[in-house]
Amino acid sequence: MINVLCKEGKLKKAKGMLAMMECFGVKPNIVTYNTLVQGYSLRGRIEGARMVIKEMKSKGFKPDLQTYNPILSWMCSEGRASEVLKEMKELGLVPDSVSYNILIRGCSNKGDLETAFAYRDEMMKKGFAPTFYTYNTLIHGLFMENKIEAAEMLIKEIREKGIALDAVTYNILINGYCQHGDAKKAFALHDEMMTDGIEPTLFTYTSLIYVLCRRRKMREADELFENVVGKGMKPDLVMYNALIDGHCSTGNMDRAFLLLKEVDKMRIDPDDVTYNCLMRGLCGEGKFEEARELMGEMKRRGIKPDHISYNTLISGYSKKGDTKQAFMVRDEMLSLGFNPTLLTYNALLKSLSKNQDGRVTEELLMEMKSEGITPNDSTYCSVVEAMSNLEQDAEKSDN
Repeated sequence: MINVLCKEGKLKKAKGMLAMMECFGVKPNIVTYNTLVQGYSLRGRIEGARMVIKEMKSKGFKPDLQTYNPILSWMCSEGRASEVLKEMKELGLVPDSVSYNILIRGCSNKGDLETAFAYRDEMMKKGFAPTFYTYNTLIHGLFMENKIEAAEMLIKEIREKGIALDAVTYNILINGYCQHGDAKKAFALHDEMMTDGIEPTLFTYTSLIYVLCRRRKMREADELFENVVGKGMKPDLVMYNALIDGHCSTGNMDRAFLLLKEVDKMRIDPDDVTYNCLMRGLCGEGKFEEARELMGEMKRRGIKPDHISYNTLISGYSKKGDTKQAFMVRDEMLSLGFNPTLLTYNALLKSLSKNQDGRVTEELLMEMKSEGITPNDSTYCSVVEAMSNLEQDAEKSDN
């Protein structure tokens, strides 16, 4: 019962259940306490976990690795693993395979692959063989840091050890190549996966559809989508968003909106990503008012526009040269607590360069400076263009 309550996040009730057990003379064991520690740790309530450890010690139970590994997991994500490792050492607890995998995952997620591999090597020296989880974590980390060759070397190492790749490994590799735009290697791995008798998952197909859309191969993407549906799989929002974005990027807005209708028909709730893609597509076709109306629909459906939504509209109006509307959207963005980004300022400056408003241009540059945003080449180009236009106008007036 305590385990169920902890999984549901009802920690107060779980603690109350422990007290009730003791009232009825049922003595908790170390598993009971470890379950509570895990419950608190999973939700980042480390002080609560430490209170449970303190209580278990007072009852004569010595914390073990099952006690500390959940705490290590959370603290690792916070960059504070050394605190827990020190505490474990003081208690005479030596990290096990689970501990090392936690440390490797934490370092990989933070991009510290050097330390992650150092833990892998230490793990092996201590007699713990790396598991699929170990390798998958490292491969994912390498792809995240754009270290493709190193990831391929690790795969070679795995194969040389006679270890067959599992579905998770294939999906990490396929997604990694897709994220880097290498459709050829991604599809080759898909074929190899099938040959090995491993059935591709929805995640596999979503990755492949993503790379096809990214390469603007929309016919192939649509065909693969139909293949997924034909297999009896239910596409999720991530897959639909990839297709919607692809069709918006290639100017096929009719198909994009048909997919939105399909999303609704499937009773899948669209999100800000869905609408941002559609808004960007409409702005790309110069349909700024339709994009603005779409933002209204987005709000009516309870989907909050984000800074990307506002920047999309601002960029659209700026390209049109409608400075007034661009600044109105910027003001709405500010009123909702969104801070302008470099993209926001560059779009506004571009609009001002067309309208030759030097005073507002200078004010905007000062505002950027006060916000701590560093101008880039695009910023300077817009400013130079604005000032050049002003000088030309001044010369014409003098003549």
